[in-house]
Amino acid sequence: MNEADIAIIKKKSLSGIVALTSRTFVLQLVAFGATFLLTIFLTPSIFGIFYVVSAIISFLGYFSDIGLAAALIQKKEELTDEDLATTFSIQQILIGIMVIVSLFFSSAVAQFYRLDSSGIWLFRALVISFFLSSLKTIPSVILERKLDFQKLVVPQIAETIGFYAVAVVLAWQGLGVTSFTWAVLVRGVMGLIVMYIVCPWRISLGISPTVAKRLIKFGLPFQTNSLLALVKDDLLTVFLGKMLPFAEIGYIGWAKKWAEVPLRLLMDSVMRVTFPAFSRIQQSKEALGRAIEKTLFGLSLTIFPISTALLFFVLPLIHVVPRYGKWEPAVFSFYLFTIASAVASLSTPLTNALNAIGKIKITLSLMVFWTASTWALTVLFVWLFGYNGVAVALLIISSTLWLVVTLVKRVAPFSFWKSVGSALIGAIGQGLIYGSFLAIFPHGIAGYVAIALAGAILYGGILWMLEGERIRKLITSFREAR
Repeated sequence: MNEADIAIIKKKSLSGIVALTSRTFVLQLVAFGATFLLTIFLTPSIFGIFYVVSAIISFLGYFSDIGLAAALIQKKEELTDEDLATTFSIQQILIGIMVIVSLFFSSAVAQFYRLDSSGIWLFRALVISFFLSSLKTIPSVILERKLDFQKLVVPQIAETIGFYAVAVVLAWQGLGVTSFTWAVLVRGVMGLIVMYIVCPWRISLGISPTVAKRLIKFGLPFQTNSLLALVKDDLLTVFLGKMLPFAEIGYIGWAKKWAEVPLRLLMDSVMRVTFPAFSRIQQSKEALGRAIEKTLFGLSLTIFPISTALLFFVLPLIHVVPRYGKWEPAVFSFYLFTIASAVASLSTPLTNALNAIGKIKITLSLMVFWTASTWALTVLFVWLFGYNGVAVALLIISSTLWLVVTLVKRVAPFSFWKSVGSALIGAIGQGLIYGSFLAIFPHGIAGYVAIALAGAILYGGILWMLEGERIRKLITSFREAR
């Protein structure tokens, strides 16, 4: 691959990051604002029910396409009509089976978790939404292959607005779990319609054994990774739903939701772009190493200060927001989840790079190790510390970042400390300001805002002293990509 091709991919990638991040940033703020309202209107038990049932559907999602969509994105050659038809047909056969089985056993699932009729209908609505979502796979793959994220973000806008508008209004009216039932149905329908408007694709059926075999060669190991991730996270939540009261599951879900705010605001968009981008430059290890450094630098630059602010301001804000004291038992878990999420923002792009260059067996080995460790440690620590043990286990698992860094350096040399060191130093300085000022100055919304701004200014000053030239180049690159 020549420098001109790499430059084009770089420009499209930056343009995609700008499109996804800028257009979804406000949406994410809307989502977090709506979640905030939902956690006021709803009890921890209702929030816990939604958290567990959603995890069940996520686990079913593993069986949706056996990794064929990822294989299409990672494929070096251009996609053919046979590729698309084969992937779509196999996916719909698998999903059709899962939907029928899930709906048939919905009452049994409800009985197992002691859900009432509203819980049963929530489960069924999520199953239907899962089917509707599967119909968007091929148009989504087509847009990702083209790095056309300006269009790809449009269905997400429709889904987010539809879901939270319905959920908040119905929760405000006191419908409880039913609020989520109608919200997920609206989300599924709106997302499907808008996706086919922005990327029309004529549905075609047919399975080519040759194409299926080629795609499954990459897809199955990739999907095994996905399965292990689901076993590590969502199936664990399903298990905890039987082991702990729904209120405590609600605390875990609340803490994890808010701790992952920086990831949802920034990392998701970056990861959506970097997988196809890394795949396009996989033959140039030098270019891949530079891309990894820039990805880590950009993520740490933005995620570290947000995570630091969350750590210091969550408890004060709980005390000043009416009807929010019910979530105070989740604060300790929130602290641990926040630190673990910041570390995850560094390990995820590295495993993403390994997948993009076809090193799927390496990431599979990592996922096996993480899954086994997560289950063992979670069960142990929940027994020792109650629901807070979930966060303790995740924090310990996140410390294996060093292992991922070592493995990636073998295939694409890069400097980890050069990528994240300055942001870490700045975040430490920011944290010292927050800790000192919160202990000295009077509390209140105005005071919190002033202290937050002081810490942000200090962080920005430290970063500018250490990485001023690099930041200028990064800003210039994004401006040129717009």
